Amino acid sequence: MQGDPTVAHGVWWAFSALLDIMFRWVPSTILVMTNASSYSSPNPIQTPVTQPVTTTDVVNFLQMASPETFDAVFHNWALFTAISIMFSLLLAVGAIYCMIRIWQVRQNEHARRKAAAHTVAAKDVPKTQLRWNRIREQIASEDERQWRLAILEADIMLNELLDLQGFRGETMADKMKQVSRTNFSTIGLAWEAHGVRNMIAHQGMMQPLDAREARRVIGMYEQVFKEFRFLE
Repeated sequence: MQGDPTVAHGVWWAFSALLDIMFRWVPSTILVMTNASSYSSPNPIQTPVTQPVTTTDVVNFLQMASPETFDAVFHNWALFTAISIMFSLLLAVGAIYCMIRIWQVRQNEHARRKAAAHTVAAKDVPKTQLRWNRIREQIASEDERQWRLAILEADIMLNELLDLQGFRGETMADKMKQVSRTNFSTIGLAWEAHGVRNMIAHQGMMQPLDAREARRVIGMYEQVFKEFRFLE
């Protein structure tokens, strides 16, 4: 160590000293102080330790057990302390990083569990609203087939609304004939929208349908649904 102040040599010396302490000094101290064996020294301890061992006792013993190593530790204690502090800081940074990563992983797991537990229904998004959102997407497209599908689906929702209101009949026409304008102010819109739906369903592509007309029909369905708070 002497004459070679490089950091690499210092690290190697610190590592060697640590191994010497762990596998030489500590076992020797335990063996001698417990009188488990005789230590090859001029004045080995022959009686069991009955009083607490002080730091000075341990230092004196280590100095006696390995004077060269003790002198090296003594003369290079500042470097040993600096390396120990750096190593401790690295361990602290590693521990903090691990704690942060564990916290992040647990947060992600909690978010996934929460997302799995809170389904669409649990988020208070009614099924009818989801269906209507799909209809709005279809009617906003540039595909005529999507417009027709949107109108057909809106008419199915209208049929379900009539069922919820307690109207019974084999067909939607039978159900709407039972409706009174006093408690169903948009029944006229429902009849008109349903009529367009029938033409689309019975005549198919033979019934012309442009974007303006399709959106007008969907708008009539929407007014009916909003009257009964079928939609928000």
